[in-house]
Amino acid sequence: MPNSPKRIVSLQPSVTSTLDHLGLLDRVVACTKYCIDVCPSLRDHPKIIVADSWTAQSSQILAATPDLVIASVPYQLDAVAEILKAGVPFLGLAPHSLNDVYGDIARISLITFAVDQGDALITEMQHQLSEVRALAQIHLDKSGGYRPLVYCEEWGKPLIHSQYWVAELVEAAGGQFLGTPGVHTDADTIRAADPEIIVAAWCGAGDRVPLDKIVAQRNWRETRAAKNNRVHCIRDEYLNTPGPTLMHGLRELFRIINPV
Repeated sequence: MPNSPKRIVSLQPSVTSTLDHLGLLDRVVACTKYCIDVCPSLRDHPKIIVADSWTAQSSQILAATPDLVIASVPYQLDAVAEILKAGVPFLGLAPHSLNDVYGDIARISLITFAVDQGDALITEMQHQLSEVRALAQIHLDKSGGYRPLVYCEEWGKPLIHSQYWVAELVEAAGGQFLGTPGVHTDADTIRAADPEIIVAAWCGAGDRVPLDKIVAQRNWRETRAAKNNRVHCIRDEYLNTPGPTLMHGLRELFRIINPV
């Protein structure tokens, strides 16, 4: 029977966040600099810093002498090949939906011998989603089922719609997701759609998206969102990190979609 891995290299914040919620952060020997945003406790318990999945360097990873490497798309395929050549176990994830996120948590908990913790974490996330959906339904009932149109942006140059799991969170929070998740768009298309709410959550930007600047540059001042001061920034890790932190994003979306 294989042993539970004790030296894990995490190449994505979503992985590190999941390990943290499973109570396994002490097994992480190396992670990316972005992991600190989702696991602030890493500031007090620093790890070896390595590049993320996309820019991964096999020499960095192997120097940490891991017995497991966990990554998520997009991958740096050459680095993955080197890891596999070195005989280090590798778990690669590619989430698309919330169900995929739950499945990835289950996979991580299985390979780390923490199945009970994983089941509990998945159940808690599903409970929070159901709770928010029920609260959103109260607002929908009051409005006759009306869902405001919400544009969620993952990146600004070029403009990219947020991922499919964000569309699911918007729906759960009582909104209608504008466009096709994960695809490119442009300022004119969004202006013509005239969303009632605009949410920017740029990858790697934290909460530092220049909202006034993008509204002006894209000629969005006449959109319903801008006219009614409903242009918002949600922290990157709350919407772009497919793991437990998505529940923070869900609550933020609910607050924005259903103002008091």
